[in-house]
Amino acid sequence: MNQENTASDLNYDENNKPKLPSGLNVLTILTFIGCALQLLGGLWNFANAKKSYDGMEEAISKMNSPEMPGWAKSMMGDPDQFRELMTKSYENRIPILLLSLVAITLCVYGAMQMRKLKKQGYMLYVIGEILPFLVQVLFIGLFTITGGAGIFFVCITVLFIILYTMQRKHLVY
Repeated sequence: MNQENTASDLNYDENNKPKLPSGLNVLTILTFIGCALQLLGGLWNFANAKKSYDGMEEAISKMNSPEMPGWAKSMMGDPDQFRELMTKSYENRIPILLLSLVAITLCVYGAMQMRKLKKQGYMLYVIGEILPFLVQVLFIGLFTITGGAGIFFVCITVLFIILYTMQRKHLVY
C-alpha cells in the first residue's frame, strides 16, 4: 500500500497552497532548536578541547577516588578508555567540528525543505542525523556512543527519524 500522498490529498490554505501539517511543523521547530543546541555544544567542545585534555589526569584520579560512589564510577567507564577518548577528541577536534557543522547544516536545510513539503529534505535530514555518530566512531571510537549519554542521543536520533518517517506521507514535491 502506498503511504505517500498526492497533492490532491493535502489540506490547502486560502492561497491554494498545501498547508504544513502540525506534526511536521512541531518536528521541524524541535529540529531547529536541537541544531542550535548542537551548534553551541560543538563550538563549546572545540573551544574547551585543550582545557579538557589538560584536566584529563585530574578527572581520572577523581574517578579512582574512594569517595566516588560505585554507580558513578560505572557510568564514567574505564579510565583507560576515558584517557583514549579525551586524547582522540583533542587530536581530531578540527575534523570533528567541521563534520559536525556539515551535519547541522544538512539537518537544518533538510528541515527547511520538509517545511516546503519537499521529499529531498527527508534524506538530507537523515544523513545529517547519522553523520555525527559516524564521525564519533571513525575519529574517536565506538565507546563514545556506548555510554549513558551516547545511548540517550542515539535513542533521540532514532525517535526523530521514526517521527519524520511517519510524516513523509505529507511530502509531495
